[in-house]
Amino acid sequence: MCDGLPEGSHLRHTDLVRKETQQLGALVVGAGLALGIAIPNARGDAKGPTIGVDEIHEGMKGYGLTVFHGTTPERFDVEVIGVLHNFRPAEHLIVIKTPHPRLNLTKAVAGMSGSPIYLDGRLAGAYSYSLGAFPVEPIAGVTPISLMLTELARPIPPGFWPLEGQAPLPSARIHTKGERHAERDGATTFDGAPGEYDLAEHARQVASRIGPVSTSSGVARASTPILLAGVGDKTAAFVRTLLEPMGFEPLQAGGGQGTAEGAPEHYVDGGAIGVQLVSGDVSMMGLGTVTHVEGNKLVAFGHPMMGAGNSALPTTIGRVLWINASDQRSFKIGESARPLGALVQDRMSAIVIDEKAHAPTFPVDVDVIGADGAPKKSWHMAVADEKFMSPGFVAAALGSVIEATVAEQRDVSWRMHSKVTVHGHAPIEVDDFGVAVGGMPDAGEWQHSRAVHAVGDVLNNPWENTRIDRIESVLSVRFTRDLWRLRGV
Repeated sequence: MCDGLPEGSHLRHTDLVRKETQQLGALVVGAGLALGIAIPNARGDAKGPTIGVDEIHEGMKGYGLTVFHGTTPERFDVEVIGVLHNFRPAEHLIVIKTPHPRLNLTKAVAGMSGSPIYLDGRLAGAYSYSLGAFPVEPIAGVTPISLMLTELARPIPPGFWPLEGQAPLPSARIHTKGERHAERDGATTFDGAPGEYDLAEHARQVASRIGPVSTSSGVARASTPILLAGVGDKTAAFVRTLLEPMGFEPLQAGGGQGTAEGAPEHYVDGGAIGVQLVSGDVSMMGLGTVTHVEGNKLVAFGHPMMGAGNSALPTTIGRVLWINASDQRSFKIGESARPLGALVQDRMSAIVIDEKAHAPTFPVDVDVIGADGAPKKSWHMAVADEKFMSPGFVAAALGSVIEATVAEQRDVSWRMHSKVTVHGHAPIEVDDFGVAVGGMPDAGEWQHSRAVHAVGDVLNNPWENTRIDRIESVLSVRFTRDLWRLRGV
């Protein structure tokens, strides 16, 4: 591999070298035959663009690619410690050390998941696992590339919701009460009676299906940082209660929409990639690294995000500001540079992104009336359309608005009118109201609001696939205790 090559060109360079070698070999063979000389065909000796686990051994050296700052991948050295066979069912794990001035300090880094690892000039796999809860050495586990390329080739079922079709799907039939639509059931679907949606119970169900990341001293997949922007401390605490049991690491460390200046137009091997769950005035983004790009599709992470299978979540080219070093968990700080494509597969060994796919989102608009002097009274967000995350992130968005505009420690009377527009159906209009002593309810309490329940019930209904077009809320507050006590009838 030539050191002067631009990042992301390693596989193409190998293919070019192989083609030129084959052409030269053909010329030499032809000349040899003309002279009556038998020359072996060199084509069988050519190396492919990837390297298999059976070719990897202790002491092999190579390099990886990841973004330390900005959007351009940089190289770091790699040395193989060995291979753990059948580390997971039908899955091996390559164990490496990564001597590098920054990685010697940061050790395992959340956000480096997916960083491509090259051995013998060929792609071996993705940086994806950490060894121990509090590592003191720069050691990592690598998911073999063969597993990830298998997922890249996995077809998406025709008509998969919600990447294709309109709500309701033409083929969807109406079910009777209590009958489940089997095609819609999945890892993130709420299992409960229609009309009785409960976000806290939904979070518990999803965490039990997906399973928490191990916190033991053994090998565990590198955590996915969920970078939060426009979020207050109380709202961040609420988001952590939802996402930490699923293996995510919510951090108030970016995730907003930054400048696209200097960012690439397409994903590149070793580049930063974000899964944009919420964007706008409140933002939440999962950050990782691209492993390998083929045409308009790519694989990343080297482990699942949620393990939800066929998926549809917005993605973005990421920009890294810094790798924060911590004795507990080092992580990348970053934000979105250029929205592009969608996460379409969420599997055991990789996530798959399609640059041409479009994942559905819906706008959430909140206007605040009565908060005189507040710096911002009109809020606009876009939330990913997902059975579990949408209700939770709507609650977080409402909590963030309240925390930023009307978080005062005095009595308040409030009313919020919300209009949930459902594609192909009449809108749902609900009112939440209350009188609070010492301040407004926070995001943790907003999970019980009628607005959040409506979103959860709509997206998790058992009869048909549905799509929310938008949510519009108006919050009116008065800093007084408008309370009447009924003494008798």
